[in-house]
Amino acid sequence: MENQTKKELNIVLFEPEIPQNTGNVARTCAATGARLHLVRPFGFEITDRNLKRAGLDYWYLVDITYYDSIDDFFEKTKGSSYFLFSTKARKTHSEVEYPDGAYIIFGKETRGIPEHILLEHKDSCVRIPMISDARSLNLANSVAVGCYEVLRQWGYPELLTKGELHRHQWEDTLE
Repeated sequence: MENQTKKELNIVLFEPEIPQNTGNVARTCAATGARLHLVRPFGFEITDRNLKRAGLDYWYLVDITYYDSIDDFFEKTKGSSYFLFSTKARKTHSEVEYPDGAYIIFGKETRGIPEHILLEHKDSCVRIPMISDARSLNLANSVAVGCYEVLRQWGYPELLTKGELHRHQWEDTLE
């Protein structure tokens, strides 16, 4: 690991509906060290094979916390820094600074985060820019964009930032 400064990023899915999206988000959490928070009700069973398949063999790397409702989530994380991703937000996701321990929150695939919750947290709502004719990005893609913006701001703590090419044996035969 190149950058050893430990920070905590929390990704929250509010009532996720599609198991493949949740599985892909879990894989993003596994690859980045982010914690995953899932708020019920879900549109699938947590044992769904599509959920497991989308997360591949990374499930052992994912720290998951479950909540019975959005009220349960806010009660158990009271005093935290929240950033709600919504197409209705006025600020972009890259205009804000994310503190250590930030919770980035994403709504259900069909309706996003309910407007009354957005209004309660209107100063911490952010959006991912896109053309006016596009309704929204896929949930898993939105989470990846948001997650990596936070990590970029933090200098990618505990993540490998450099790879290494290796000469393959077959390349010797091409010379």
